[in-house]
Amino acid sequence: MKRVIYALAMLLVAASSSAQNEVNTLKACIERGLENNYSLRIVRNKQQVAENNATIANAGMLPKANLTAGYSGTLDNSDITSREDGSVAKQRNVTDHTLRAGLDVQWMLFDGFKMQADYNRLRELKLQSETQTRLAVEDFVAKLTAEYYNFVQQSARLRNLNYAVKLSRERLRIVYERYIIGDNSRLDLLQARVDFNADSAESVKQHELLATSRIRLQELMAEHNMDKMFNVADTLVDVNRPLNFDKLWESTMQNNVELLIAAQEKKLAEIDLKSISSRDYPYLSLNAGYGYTHNKYETGTMDKRKDWGADFGVSLGFKLFDGNRSRERRNAKIAIENATLEKQDLELALYADLADLWQAYENNSRLLALERQNVFAARENYEIAHERYMLGDLSGIEMREAQKSLLDAEERILVVEYNTKLCEISLLQLSGNIMVYLE
Repeated sequence: MKRVIYALAMLLVAASSSAQNEVNTLKACIERGLENNYSLRIVRNKQQVAENNATIANAGMLPKANLTAGYSGTLDNSDITSREDGSVAKQRNVTDHTLRAGLDVQWMLFDGFKMQADYNRLRELKLQSETQTRLAVEDFVAKLTAEYYNFVQQSARLRNLNYAVKLSRERLRIVYERYIIGDNSRLDLLQARVDFNADSAESVKQHELLATSRIRLQELMAEHNMDKMFNVADTLVDVNRPLNFDKLWESTMQNNVELLIAAQEKKLAEIDLKSISSRDYPYLSLNAGYGYTHNKYETGTMDKRKDWGADFGVSLGFKLFDGNRSRERRNAKIAIENATLEKQDLELALYADLADLWQAYENNSRLLALERQNVFAARENYEIAHERYMLGDLSGIEMREAQKSLLDAEERILVVEYNTKLCEISLLQLSGNIMVYLE
């Protein structure tokens, strides 16, 4: 029995260790977020509503049928005075009953192409809803990708700070040993301890920043357990994706979601004009029905009467005058013009944004090349300083300066790498290519 319990405990420990060591790639994080994120699920539900509305029935192209039934009755009292002799005939509580049932069908056969315009509008709204869903998805992918690489950046910064703490601890040990044998003063010892405590404090602060980034990332993926361990596959921010400005602009004109929505808004304005113009045509409608009526009388010569049968008819009409038609037509044409101008203005704004982001992308790429050289030089400088310090040819303050120069160089390259990545993400999102992160 003890062996069984021990085996189960070992299995639980192994399962827990496997869950904690789970490595998350960017693609896996995006896929999980696309599936679980609540905002995206709401957007998809709205898209489903638009799809449900895009039917010929909702556009009024199908006939309408009503089945009705009713009952009515009268309870009358009357005094009838004879003209000849003045006698009065009294009737009390005379009840008549009427029962009706029928089926009515109405069908607008032609209304000047308004039904077709309404159907086209519903289909265009469906397409627009799909585009808005795509916009939400692309925004989400860009946001999650940026946070993913922020987590990578914060993890790398924590590693650098932990390495700085390790170096400071080693320096403190060396200074302490030299202080014991009288080679260093108490001032050197205190300075080494201050530097060690300062590096340790920075490491503690960085743990908080890393946890904040992890929580944001898990929130985007709709993870309910935000206390579990979270590891990512990337250890460095990858900024080696080649980009070309001309190709980005061409892709922007073809695939940018905001441009697609602007084009759809213009098409909706054109459909509204067609709907208004439908009043210039005659309309034709068909109506038919079948009914049954049952009457029961307590007075008169008839006791009961039953009627049943069909009725049908065709209506043809033409609106001779509508005071609002010309005004609405003018406003609809203005709406089309405004939609065209808004699309052109958006194209100009997109080009400006793309050019601005491209400039930042190129500048950060050049800075990245320089910072990589600086890191290489700072590491070599630190190694030389460390060797001289171990030989006693370098003071603690100079050693600290070499260590700080290395840490600053590593910090700058992390910032430049992340800024370059943010420019890349924005350029890909602007050009409609953000989904490449799912490949």
